[in-house]
Amino acid sequence: MLRYLLEKEFKQFGRNKFLPRMVFMFPFVSLLVFPLVANFDVRDMNLSIVDHDHSPMSRRLTQKASASGYFRVTQVADSYERALRGIEDDTADIILEIPSGFERDMVRQRSAAVMIAANTVNGTRGGLGSAYLAGIVNDYAGELRAELMASSGRLVTPSFDIIQRYRFNPHLEYRVFMVPAIMVMLLTMMCGFLPALNIVGEKEKGTIEQMNVTPVRRFEFILAKLIPYWVVGFVALNICFFVAWAFYGLTPVGGVGTIYLFASVFVLAVSGLGLVISNFAKTIQQAMFMMFFFVVTMIFLGGLYTPVASMPDWAQRISDFLPLKYFIIVMRSVYLKGSHVTDMLQPLTALACFAVGLNALAVVSYRKRS
Repeated sequence: MLRYLLEKEFKQFGRNKFLPRMVFMFPFVSLLVFPLVANFDVRDMNLSIVDHDHSPMSRRLTQKASASGYFRVTQVADSYERALRGIEDDTADIILEIPSGFERDMVRQRSAAVMIAANTVNGTRGGLGSAYLAGIVNDYAGELRAELMASSGRLVTPSFDIIQRYRFNPHLEYRVFMVPAIMVMLLTMMCGFLPALNIVGEKEKGTIEQMNVTPVRRFEFILAKLIPYWVVGFVALNICFFVAWAFYGLTPVGGVGTIYLFASVFVLAVSGLGLVISNFAKTIQQAMFMMFFFVVTMIFLGGLYTPVASMPDWAQRISDFLPLKYFIIVMRSVYLKGSHVTDMLQPLTALACFAVGLNALAVVSYRKRS
């Protein structure tokens, strides 16, 4: 009986002109575009310079800031008030004001003060931009002190050279961090929304009544609905692997088999959630809104954009009940760190519990009415 049910589901899926195309195009286009726009890297900030000193040292500081790659000098103002109007007009993001006597103070006192003012409507961009600019200024101050001490013949104070090593993401690229997580989001949307619309779609068409009068058991019926979207999930995952390799040069450090193992359990869990929603919804609109609520909750509380550890305690407790959180951990660990199954037994146990629990609920909640 299960074989005939599966044959029916696959034929029904193939007859739909839209769904097969979406299975191929949606993950391809989404993974191609989303990592480029979901980028929290702070670069190309508009820098306004207010140079009251007009000395060689102040000009070197301006050149060092513009050559860093984080800033582009868009305005050289003659007063702080004029530079501030640039921030109000959104033509400048950050102001560097160099006071008069900057070079004199550096030569005589080995120290000088500069002012940094940032537009913090976007707190992340303003805070990081200020930190980057402060680091550039401090680095420049260290260079000047070393040059001045060497030219005066004084004994240079011993210092430590700090060698920074960035593990797992050596170039600090935000795309490397986001691509594995976006794969999880795409699987959630495809393997969650499609099952959620399946049974309720048959309710609206009236074909579900034909199934209700057959001797098909509830378990076989739900399993026949589940397996096609399990296959769809693996097709979408392979497309994501190709896009990540072809366009971003990103391949998993760990084994692909580890990802397939966790993906098989995760897709079962998310598809089970979709079937539960489809059982309770009476119309396609209801199913879409219910699934949209759960997907948005999982995206924002599952650690896709912000670390779960940075969330309030109540949000962290909620995230413990979201399968998206555990699969994001797995994907980033395998892709970036090369983790193995033995290193991620807790996420595997959690995903298995979600898969068993949600699919059991899907079987129980499906009511045959003759």
